[in-house]
Amino acid sequence: MKISVLESGGWGTALSISLLSNGHDVTLHSLHSKKSDQLRSTLTNPYLPGVTLPSGLVFADGFDGIEDADVIFFVTPSYALRSTAQELHGRIKDSSIVVSASKGIESGTSKIMTQILEEELGNGKRIAVISGPSHAEEVARGIPTGCVAASICKDTAEKLQDIMMSPVFRVYSSNDVIGVEICAALKNVIAISAGIADGLGFGDNTLAMLMTRGLNEMAALCKALGGRKETVAGLAGIGDLIVTCTSRHSRNRRAGLYIGQGLDVETAMKKVGATVEGYYACLAAHKLCKDIGTIEMPIASELYDILYSGKPSMSAFKDLMSREKKPELDERWLF
Repeated sequence: MKISVLESGGWGTALSISLLSNGHDVTLHSLHSKKSDQLRSTLTNPYLPGVTLPSGLVFADGFDGIEDADVIFFVTPSYALRSTAQELHGRIKDSSIVVSASKGIESGTSKIMTQILEEELGNGKRIAVISGPSHAEEVARGIPTGCVAASICKDTAEKLQDIMMSPVFRVYSSNDVIGVEICAALKNVIAISAGIADGLGFGDNTLAMLMTRGLNEMAALCKALGGRKETVAGLAGIGDLIVTCTSRHSRNRRAGLYIGQGLDVETAMKKVGATVEGYYACLAAHKLCKDIGTIEMPIASELYDILYSGKPSMSAFKDLMSREKKPELDERWLF
């Protein structure tokens, strides 16, 4: 199949390598001028140190050749997804499968990525999302990885399985698009919090508490928006939460680490050197929580105060720990 991947960051490049190894014709599109020339001439991507790009990979500037693609992967930062999709309106074949590989919630609208793609490109049955514990640094090297392909259309999800599966990349299908996307966004929020805890010098006990209670917040928001418990307990939920909160590859965790060590938020984000999706997801989650009005997300709330109101990290943790006592299980959010 002819596949286009937008764009050429670490994750887009890693997906392109994996898809090319499955025998597809893959074009990796760079949305910034001249970047494709650099990739073509060096066969390296600075986001994937030590990885040599395969010679069969085609590099393109902008959207050259997008009209011929049978499958299009959007791997832009979440804040750029809508504008990118708008530029492609009318240029994609009606039969093409459209896949979001971005993880986030749109600030302002609180829309998930597949909703944006449907609004801008139409035909929700051809739209899917791929998510799960899948650091680009490992996928690019062929390290065994498992993900979830979700779509409201069973055929679309299963076609994506066929396109992506390999001996080192296992894909499960799902129709819980909302659950997969909410988990994908919220785990980044919890990962920043985990990094802050590490930067403050806390230990494994704190990390375990944040991940477990963070999972509870993910489940509450997921259910409130119509997602399913099985998704939260699966690869897109707890699987991605584990890897994002603990891995040295995690940009969100690293941003939190810098903040916990005392850097201001803006400096921490710049030091990471790439998009920190949890920064934007935290803002959207804060708005969703307020709009719903019946759920509590104390970790996300304290992180919002750190990121957007300048609250000291230690003060935020003290406030988390001193909240009014409560039972571990809130019956309102039991599935």
